Amino acid sequence: MPITSLNGIQLSYDVTGTGPLVLMVMGSGSPGRVWRTYQVPALVKAGFRVATVDNRGIAPSSESAAGITMAQLVGDTAALIEHLGAPAHVVGTSMGSRVVAELALACPELVRKAVMFAATARPHPVTSALSKGEQALYDKGIQLPPEYAGAIKAMLNLSPHTLADESKAQEWLDIFEFASGKSTPGTRAQLGMDRSQDRRQAYRAIMVPSLVVGFADDQMVPPQFCREVAEEIPTATYVEIERCGHYGYLERPDEVNRVMIDFLSAAR
Repeated sequence: MPITSLNGIQLSYDVTGTGPLVLMVMGSGSPGRVWRTYQVPALVKAGFRVATVDNRGIAPSSESAAGITMAQLVGDTAALIEHLGAPAHVVGTSMGSRVVAELALACPELVRKAVMFAATARPHPVTSALSKGEQALYDKGIQLPPEYAGAIKAMLNLSPHTLADESKAQEWLDIFEFASGKSTPGTRAQLGMDRSQDRRQAYRAIMVPSLVVGFADDQMVPPQFCREVAEEIPTATYVEIERCGHYGYLERPDEVNRVMIDFLSAAR
């Protein structure tokens, strides 16, 4: 993956395919390569040039351990779009959806269309408490046993419909247990970002064509929070996908990809 200096940091990214540019922005603590499992192949097949990026805080991009702000993430994303050739369609999930919304607000000339999975414009008390707890674990040097960390991640991020299938549940547990490990200074910096602002009123000024996708069984960002975002953005369409949780783009990728590609491909 190329690494380039943009917005005062080193930023790692990857580009695949040809056609209109789609930049994909991952959520907190996750590398850009997560998109490459399902979304990148589908978008490339549909005729798009797709860029994924390791956000500030995720190595080999600069970890920025001293602290990360939303404004910095938006600036990084804007700089990468300009580097690759603006404008671009921009897709994000969870924290990445906040980046997409703030980018569409601050730099609409860089964004053709915006797609936001698991989007929220205001704090959620449970996820705020969870984030504080994860920060405390890191600061106290506590590392959960991998099998326990994996089980907690599964229950928080997957649909009960997925977990009801014992073979699928075990597959996910194996993945989460394998991927669990000690947090890094960069992921700690992402956890420490200020997420206290209510941005609903501000999002009324977003005029970029937007798609907000909620996942019906999402406990981390319940779908009513996504609906709020769509209701505030004058140009937004809202779609809710059943039988999936916070990782809906991995649990039901065919449906998520269809909705996303139909929106990006439509003349508008």
